[in-house]
Amino acid sequence: MPAQRICRRHHRRGFALIDVIIGGMMLAIGLAVVISMATRSLQTQTDGEKRLIAAWLADELLNMVLVEGPVDYPRKHDTSGRFEWPFEEFTFEVSIENQGPRQPYFVTATVGWEGPRTMRSVEVQTLIAERYEDPDEPREPFERVDRDARWNPENGR
Repeated sequence: MPAQRICRRHHRRGFALIDVIIGGMMLAIGLAVVISMATRSLQTQTDGEKRLIAAWLADELLNMVLVEGPVDYPRKHDTSGRFEWPFEEFTFEVSIENQGPRQPYFVTATVGWEGPRTMRSVEVQTLIAERYEDPDEPREPFERVDRDARWNPENGR
């Protein structure tokens, strides 16, 4: 009987060691999965941030074409290149296509950046009409807007 008790004790000790090894392996696999998911989440967040900045920069380029006019913009500004600090990792290209007399210009703004594996880009397109009036003459609305009456009904009536 004492021999059987000793045998059971050794058997239990070996079983506990296997439990510890299996538990350690499960913990290691769980940690590896969590770290992998966190890394992928950070990459996705960074990519989304870059897309947002690129869309904002493309919108800014189109606004500049609108302000300067599609005819004057290429004369005053570069139509391709790299943005200045703090956006130096982004490149840009502005394409302005004339579609004929009295037709709006087809304007495309493309902003690119180096992604994790490939070059990424955002492309925004719009139509912008040329200004035919005197650019030095201030523009007035066709109909005067009484802002006080619009936003404060008590004063307008």
